[in-house]
Formats: sequence, structure tokens, C-alpha cells
Amino acid sequence: MSGVVIVGGGLAGQRCAETLRRSGYRDPIVMVCGEPHLPYDRPPLSKDLLFDGAAEESLSFRSPVWYEEKAVELRLGVPAVGLDTFERRVHLGDGSCVAYEHLLIATGARPRRIPTFEGYENVTTLRTREDACGLGAALVPGTRLLVIGAGFIGQEVASAARKAGVQTTIIEAASAPLESVLGSELGGWFADLHRANGAKLLLEHRVAAVHGDRRADAVTLDDGRMVHCDHVLVGVGVEPDLRWLGSSALGRPIADRSGVRTDADGRTDIAGIYAAGDAAAAFDPLLERHVLGNHWESAGRQGSRAARAMLGLEQGPRGVSSFWSDLYGTRVQYLGHASLADEVNVDGDPQACEFTATFTMRERPVAVLLVGRSQMLPRARELLSAATEMAFA
Repeated sequence: MSGVVIVGGGLAGQRCAETLRRSGYRDPIVMVCGEPHLPYDRPPLSKDLLFDGAAEESLSFRSPVWYEEKAVELRLGVPAVGLDTFERRVHLGDGSCVAYEHLLIATGARPRRIPTFEGYENVTTLRTREDACGLGAALVPGTRLLVIGAGFIGQEVASAARKAGVQTTIIEAASAPLESVLGSELGGWFADLHRANGAKLLLEHRVAAVHGDRRADAVTLDDGRMVHCDHVLVGVGVEPDLRWLGSSALGRPIADRSGVRTDADGRTDIAGIYAAGDAAAAFDPLLERHVLGNHWESAGRQGSRAARAMLGLEQGPRGVSSFWSDLYGTRVQYLGHASLADEVNVDGDPQACEFTATFTMRERPVAVLLVGRSQMLPRARELLSAATEMAFA
């Protein structure tokens, strides 16, 4: 059997399958999913699912009937373990293999770990449904949660934990949350938001030691301070999950954790092989370099573009990179590339959690942060899309 093989059950793989069928592709499609669940959405894992078991029912992108009607074969609970680019076969964990004409690598990412915390039963990461259910069960009112890392995952879990009455402390090595993305001023706003909602932030600190036998009972910081805890969430980022590529021609990213390099439409250097989502490092024409796809919106867009590239169809607009989060009941939306900016202007009332931050480079908009202003999202997209098109005109 040949056709399209999609390795991965996340958004990139799902959008690829949907786009193929919507575009009239009739050959076989096989989705290889290492987890035993229907392909599902991950953003709710750090939000709704933590303390709302009913939310788990709505995680799946599609019902089982959809995959049957669209003739998308699911291989659930069977991970890919190898790739033969010469024979065009993906080897699976059950000893079988599946042949492909086109292959999409969409295995996503796995959480980075901190060796100091390895081996403790109450130290977790957050990437799967099981992770979310286990974390939610551990966070009962009055318990003490220690969050390592103030990225969006760590902040979302802290927000949900505080809402549930959990004592929450965040340890972050930078001087402000998201400082490397948004700068110190806006990063400071996020820090103030957490403090205003009862979370404790320990910035510019790292964990020097962990105390406890099977459970982490406390940590010592680099300044000698001790912080006690009942549960620890490690949220220090992710890296592409590409170990299954092994010694294949695409195995290089395993060593440098850079992701599978593709062009803007998901093509790799090997004919018939594409990559999308967190596993891919797609070329960004605006940044003029390959960039890891680490956000929900970009994963979906890349999966669709890869499908269209497989079929030789014309691509639509590039789209604007974006991300959203919910913190303490406030919707936060980020679009573009703030790292390019030489100036930022804030309009609105940060103290009231209602403002817009517009990042510009030589007076051209390159990024927008919306806080409590979801109604302005279409306009922000138009603004950045127009500026991007002008840049390439």
C-alpha cells in the first residue's frame, strides 16, 4: 500500500489529512499515532482539562465516524520507530511497516527535562492527556505547587492552579516572564498579573538542589533559599520529538535538536518527505531563517500547506504567526515576531488587563500583543499581513 503516511496525531497531522481529502485526494491516508487516543487538541491540557474532567471528551479533533467516512486509517498506540527513505517505509513499534508515496513528519515535541528533578514521583511535565489528568488530580486546594519556568505553559498552569485554590510559586531564570519574546516591560506586566492573583514569583533564580526521597519535598535556590512543595511542574520548553528518525537521512536534527528543516511549504530536501508543526523547522521568509514551529496556529497552517504541496496545488497567503493564552480570565493573543522590533507602543490600560502593544521595526508593524481585546484580532491580522506583503513587494 502507498499513499500519504502521516506520523503524528496532533494538529499538523490532522489538518494535513483534512486538507488532502477536502482537495479531492483519493489514495490511502494512514495516520500513525503513538498515543492510544484519537488525534486530539493540546492547548486545553494546561487550561480546561486540569480541573474539568468533562473537558476531556471534547479534546478529539474529529469523531471516529469522520475517519471512517474519510477513509483515514488510524494506527493508534503504535509509535513510529524507524524510517527507510530508500524503500519509502516507516517502521512501527509493533514490528510492522507502512509504505508511502508522501510522508508527513508531524511527531510534535517532547518536554525538556531537568536532570536535577529526575526520579521524583511528584515531578511532572505537561504534554499528554495523561499528564494533564495526573497533574489535575494532584492539585487539590491548599496544596503547594512549584512551577519551574514562566513560559506560557507554566503560566497557564499557575493560573488554573490559583483558580483552584492551590498555593503556587513560579521559579524563572529570567528577570521577567517571556522576557526573551516580549521584552522586560511587558514581561513585567505578566509578573504583576500573577502576583495580583496570589501567585509567588521568584525571578532570576535557578534550582540548586532538590530535597526528598521518592518525592520532592523542597528545593534550594541558587541564593540558598528553600521552597517547600507538594508537587512540581517542569515547564522549561520543548524539543522536537525525532528520535524515531534514528540513522535515517533525516536523523541530523536529533543531535542538534533543531527540527527537520523544510521550505515555507513543508518540503524537506528528500523527495516525498514533508514536516510540519513542532517537529519542523520551516523557513520563514520574513526572518530569513529556519524557525521551529512551536505554536498551535502555525502547526495547523503548516500541515495544510504540506498537504497542498503534496498535491501540487497553489498555496494561499503565508499567514501571520500567532498564539493565544488564557490567564486569570483574561485572553492574551500574540501575533508576529516581536524579536524584530526596535520600538513598542502600548495603547489601553494594562492595570485593567485591557491593552494593545504594537511592535514596530523602522515604523513597520512586526508584532502585536492583545490583552483583553479579542475583538481587535482581525484588525491586528490585517495590519501585520499588509506589512508583511509590503516587505516582500
